Order: sequence, then structure tokens, then C-alpha cells
Amino acid sequence: MTSPLEELLPCTQRALLHRIAAAQAEGRAPSLVAAVARDGQTVWTGSRTSVDGHGPDAGTQYRIGSITKTFTAVLVMRLRDEGLLDLGDPLEKHLPGTGVGEVTVAQLLSHTAGLAAETPGPWWERTPGSLRPGLGDVLGEQPRMHPVGRVHHYSNPGYTLLGRLVEAVRGDSWADVLRREVLEPLGMRRTSAQPEAPHAGGWAVHPWADVMLPEPAVDLGMMAPAGQLWSTTADLCRFAAFLAAGDEKVLSAGSVREMRTPAAPPGPGEAAGGYGLGMQIVHSGGRTLVGHTGSLPGFVAGLWMSVEDGVAAVALVNATSGVSAPAVAADLIRIVVEAEPRIPEPWRPLAEVDQELLTLTGPWFWGTSPYALSLGADRALELQPLRGNGRGSRFAARPDGTWTGLDGYYLGETLRVVRREDGSVSHLDLGSFVFTREPYEPGDVVPGGVDEGGWRAL
Repeated sequence: MTSPLEELLPCTQRALLHRIAAAQAEGRAPSLVAAVARDGQTVWTGSRTSVDGHGPDAGTQYRIGSITKTFTAVLVMRLRDEGLLDLGDPLEKHLPGTGVGEVTVAQLLSHTAGLAAETPGPWWERTPGSLRPGLGDVLGEQPRMHPVGRVHHYSNPGYTLLGRLVEAVRGDSWADVLRREVLEPLGMRRTSAQPEAPHAGGWAVHPWADVMLPEPAVDLGMMAPAGQLWSTTADLCRFAAFLAAGDEKVLSAGSVREMRTPAAPPGPGEAAGGYGLGMQIVHSGGRTLVGHTGSLPGFVAGLWMSVEDGVAAVALVNATSGVSAPAVAADLIRIVVEAEPRIPEPWRPLAEVDQELLTLTGPWFWGTSPYALSLGADRALELQPLRGNGRGSRFAARPDGTWTGLDGYYLGETLRVVRREDGSVSHLDLGSFVFTREPYEPGDVVPGGVDEGGWRAL
């Protein structure tokens, strides 16, 4: 039960219901269930069904397909954070004998390992995993289709390799590691590798007639880390909250932020935005959405969140085609954000003033380009251009008196204050760039020196 402050306005709720009702009716879906979360709390759920009296709810399982990949990526990031592997490690270091051991963990996570999109042999999504008992059956004789690290090419077998990597390092099955390390800590009790009642059945709807055909729900075997999971809108809202803010029981906020950061550009024909580490990134309606889409025969799923707006949405459909669940989820976010934009936190002054830092604020010049340095909470600094398209960044304080760039061009770069012998500030050094109080003031420490004649007329 949400508090009155968390509830959506009635007009917003009706707009959300209208969107999923139109999607289910126009897409001729057997059923559709959706949910919206705001600031980590589920604030709306809805469903539509073709069978009176059998409407799904937030606890009904649907198959989520490739949203499973994000769960697998979380497991790999946990291994990285524990120091058991590095994202730059070649696969061979931890999982020898695959035949593609030169690809790195990061390349597999971001679909830049050059591997094929699908497995050889019968359609893996519609046939049991027993047909693919070994990695050779998943990768085939020619697993690489593109130069390693050069092209973003979505690869389902790549995530099979990541699942095997998890098993090799943990010494346990992918499903058991996932349950123990992610699902149970996050309270996702209705997410599982096998369907658990109540769950929806998967259907194919005839393209030219209002009739249906059941789709097989097979165990994907070795391909499970790429698309096996079943889940609910309630559980996926919990997962979205974790992907937005992190949870120290599973992954830190910094690590999930890394997953959401573009690591590869979009491939040909894909939505602009790119791919992070197990997460898709798209631009929709002027905002950036991160999450993942999923489909298996009989099911389509979408999970998106706008981290900036604090809103996430899930849409699950039990039909092979007809309704774009990812598009529905994106629209649900748009409806909430436009109808009920986030109310900014009140401005408050700093609890204490660092006079030394205060003297650093104000205008600085990189050459003749003016910048402004401002001071925020926790000794955080922000450097932004005052005109033009200069490079700006936010900086977090380090214990040694320097600052580290948090975004933009200066991400990871070091900002330090350089002082003269008398202790006064000479300039700022930012990754070798010199910022001075005046533009090319004679005597300033500017690389290449400053003409002694100073500024002059033509």
C-alpha cells in the first residue's frame, strides 16, 4: 500500500490504463500486465486480458527473455567487484577451451566480441537445450562474425559464455548463483528459472484471424543465461529500483552506474543510445531510458527506467508478436513524467563553509575560454563553460586534496590546485590543462608561455 504522497493522480492512472488497454486491444494480445515505479516504489499496476475473470496481476509470472541478460551481467559485475576477475581479462583466463578465449569479459558484456547473434542448428528459443549439450553446439564452427572489439553485434551465445564463466568461477550452477546472490537479497521471490504458478501461458496469435496457437515453453539449457527467466511486474520493479540506485547486498551504486554507461554504440538499424554492460540505452521523447527488452516465443517484455526522473515501467505480454511491450513501457514512463514531473528538492545552504574552497569559486580561464567553478555539498566541485560548447564536468573530492572527474570529457581525470611558494593559488591543473584567473595574464604558468608584450590592439 502506497502513502497518499506516493499515489499517482487519478487522471494519470486513467491515462496509463488507456495506454495498456489500447495496446492489448489493437495488438490482439491474450493478456498484458504492466507496472510503474517512482523513486523505487511501485505506484501503479494494471492489466488487460482476453479472458473474463482471469486477469493477471503484479504477481503473475511471464517469461522475460533477454531481460535475463541483465541479471547475468550483475553476476559478472559482482565477480569483478570481489576481485575475482577484471573486465579486461580474456575469457581464456577463467574459462579455457572455448575457442574464442581472446575476447574479453567486457566485450562479451557489451556485445562487441564479434560473436554470432544466434546458435547454429534449430531455432534455440523454440527447442530444448538438450539439443545443445556443449559449448560447441552453441558457438558452432565459426563463432566469430566480426573483428573483436570493433563492432557492436548483439550475441546470445556471448551471454551463454558469461553464464559459464559465472559457473566456472563460483563452482555452482548459474541458476543457483543467481538465486542466492541476486534474487534472494533483493526480495525477488517470484523470479525463477522455471515457471511457478500462477504464470501465463505463451501464445501465438494468427496474423489474419482472431485465433491463437500455444507456443512451447522449453528449458533453454546452456542458453539459459541469455533468456531463461520468468518474472513478474512486482519483482521487475524491485529490480529496476536496484539498477537505478544499487544495493550493497548485491552491487554498489557505482557499479550499476557503470552498467548503465554506454560501452558500445548502437548497431546498424538499432535505436540510438547504445549498450552498456548488460543494459540497453535508448533515447525516447527527449529522455534517456536504460533497461532491457526481451522476447521468447509466446512472450514479449520491456523494462525501462528514466534514472533522472526516478520513474521505471514494466510491460509483459504473452504473445509472440502484435504488441511492443518495450514501447508500452516507454510510453508509461512518458505519461507519468509529463503528467507529474518530479518536484525538485528544496535548495539548502551548506551546513559548513570551507573558506579555502570558497576562494576557488568563480571564473577561470582555459586560454581565452571562460569557465565557472562552483562549490556544492561534500566538497564537490563543478566546472562549466560560460559560453560556447566547452567541456564541463563534476568532480568529487579525494582525501589527498585533489578531485576526480565524475562525467563528461574529464571523467576519471584529476583536478588539483597548484600553489605558489607563498601558498597563494597559481592555477588549476586538470589533466594537464591549465586554468588561470585571467586569460593569458603575463607571468602566469601557461604551457608555451605568455607574450611579455601582453594584449595589444591591431
